[in-house]
Amino acid sequence: MQTLTDRVETKVALSVTSAEVAQAGSIDSAQLAATLPPELADVIAAALSIIARGGTVTIGSLPSELSTTTAADILDISRPTLMKLIKTGALPSYKVGSHTRLKASDVTAYRENLRNQQRAAFNDLRDYEDMLDADN
Repeated sequence: MQTLTDRVETKVALSVTSAEVAQAGSIDSAQLAATLPPELADVIAAALSIIARGGTVTIGSLPSELSTTTAADILDISRPTLMKLIKTGALPSYKVGSHTRLKASDVTAYRENLRNQQRAAFNDLRDYEDMLDADN
């Protein structure tokens, strides 16, 4: 039986050059051992799981100040919709000259709040369906 690690190693091995394989082969396996904090181990396990299913994992950082275009991309909404959220006060912003900027922390907090609302709505719908099934 192929383990998750084996599947990931197979996928990764297909995307490296022969020089990289030779370099990796010269590394002593004892040098690869490390103790990770549980939070980091969870992140790595989640990334490996996504990669094993053929998904893509992107790791990056956000600047502390975001343009409206970047914020809209992060929230997966159109820029005009983002501007409506700003105009109604649902999302705080500030001006730099004539440009509207948003704090990354505000955008990520809004995204998390939106996801929590979506999860709650889904759970309510699921509970309602369960109630209907119980009545039948």
